Amino acid sequence: MHEVNHTQFFKVEKNTAPNVREILAAVHHALTEQGYNPVNQIVGYIMSGDPTYITSYENARSLIMKVERDEIIEELLCNYIKREL
Repeated sequence: MHEVNHTQFFKVEKNTAPNVREILAAVHHALTEQGYNPVNQIVGYIMSGDPTYITSYENARSLIMKVERDEIIEELLCNYIKREL
């Protein structure tokens, strides 16, 4: 039995989930390989929230649903501003 007078430590792993940029890259790749226009499909998903705009090929649909749509928009806008300004 453990003593209750001692502090126990445990290690919490850092969040190893892919970031938005990595997810968008993977989704773009999957859509391109399947012959879709990735820009049109991703915009359709962002605007409607309908995950069927994204192919399930290479787990792309599951990946994109791991992040909120507003996070995707934020990532895209930040990158656009960095490039243009």
